[in-house]
Amino acid sequence: MTWSSPADLKSQLMRLWERGDLMRDALSGQTRFPLRLTLRCPNSADLTERFVAVRAWVSELTLLPAVRLEWQEVRHRVQGVQRLPAAAWVDTVDEALRWIGKRAEWQRWCALADMTRRQCPALLPWLQRRPLQALALEAAWPRLLAVVDWRLRHPQPDIYLRQIDLPGVHTKFIESHRAVLSELLDLSLPGGPTDPQQTGIARFAVRYGFRDKPLRIRLRALDPDIRLLVGVDHPDMTLDAASFGRLAVDVKRVVITENETNFLALPPLPGTLGLFGAGYGWEALAQAHWLERCALHYWGDIDTHGFAILDQLRAHFGHAASLMMDRATLEAHRDFWGMEDQPYTRDLHRLTPDEQDLYNDLRDNRFGKQLRLEQEQLGFGWVRESLGRLVGA
Repeated sequence: MTWSSPADLKSQLMRLWERGDLMRDALSGQTRFPLRLTLRCPNSADLTERFVAVRAWVSELTLLPAVRLEWQEVRHRVQGVQRLPAAAWVDTVDEALRWIGKRAEWQRWCALADMTRRQCPALLPWLQRRPLQALALEAAWPRLLAVVDWRLRHPQPDIYLRQIDLPGVHTKFIESHRAVLSELLDLSLPGGPTDPQQTGIARFAVRYGFRDKPLRIRLRALDPDIRLLVGVDHPDMTLDAASFGRLAVDVKRVVITENETNFLALPPLPGTLGLFGAGYGWEALAQAHWLERCALHYWGDIDTHGFAILDQLRAHFGHAASLMMDRATLEAHRDFWGMEDQPYTRDLHRLTPDEQDLYNDLRDNRFGKQLRLEQEQLGFGWVRESLGRLVGA
C-alpha cells in the first residue's frame, strides 16, 4: 500500500523540526502555516479491490489530532459515491508542535532567541543558521553571550583567558566552546578578529587579541664550552620562543631530533646545540633568526611524514639539511623496517633530488606497503659516525 499513513504525515512535520525550518521561520517572521502535507490517496482500483482497507485508512486519518482534511466525493461504478480525503492540512505551528511532541523545546528555543535579540542581536543570523545547535547549547548560552559581550567591551584585551572575570565563566568553559565562540565573535566584532590570519581553535586566543601560552623550545648544549647557564654543566632546559630567539651563544651547528630519547642521548659535539623537535610546528623556531647563521640539521623518521616535516622546516630555514634520512641509512637497517599508519601523499617542493627520490619511493610503496624506519631504531654506532662526520664537514 502506497497511501500516506498517519506516521508519514507526522514525519513530514518532524523533518521540518529536524532541519530547523520551524525555528528559522520564527526568526524571520515568516510562516508556512496553514501547511498542506503531501497526501497519497487510494485510486479507483483500490476502491474496487481493497474497499475495506480504504475505509480503515479514512478512519485513521479522521482521528489525527492536528490534521484538517479536505474531502472530495468520488463516484465509483461498484461502490457508488464515496467521500474521501483529498488534502491534509496543519493550520498552526502550535498544532504541529503538539503533534510531534516538540512544544517544550520550541518554548525554550523562543526564550533563547528573545535573550539573544535583547543582548546581542548581531548573533541572530547565527541562530538562523544553526537553530538546533543553539538549542543544544541552551545551558551554556547565557555565558556564551556574556563572553561575547565582554569581548565587545574590551576591543584590545591583551590578557590571558584566565583573567576574564565573569560569573560562571572559567578557562575550561571558554576552551571547551572555542569553536562556537569563534563563529559568534567573527559575526559580532565590528572590526573582525584582532588577527584574522590565526585560524583553528588552537589559535583562538591570539585570533581575538588574548595572550596565548608561549611556545617553548627544549635544548641541550652538546659542547661543554657552550655555557647556557652560569654554574650549570650540560643543562637540559626549556625556553619560551622569544627568549630562544634572543639567545646569544657561540654555536656552529644545531641538530634537531624528533625523538626525546635520541635528544637526551645525543653525544658530545663541539660547537653544537641539540633541540627536541616540534613535529609539524616550526613557529617557535622561526623567531630565532640567529639559526640562519648556523649549520642546521634535521633528524627525523625515514617515512613520508618525516620528509613532510623537513619540507616545512625549510619553509623557515632553507639551508636546513637532513641527517640520517637517506637511502644508505634505510638499507642498513632493513631488520627494523616498520609500517607507517597514514602516509603523507602530497607533493613536496623543498627536498633535494636525493631526498625527493627517496620520498617518492616511500610514497609509491616501492619498498613495500607504507614503509617507515623510525629514528630510534638506528644503531647507535651509526648515529655516532653520522654525527661525527658533521664535525669534519
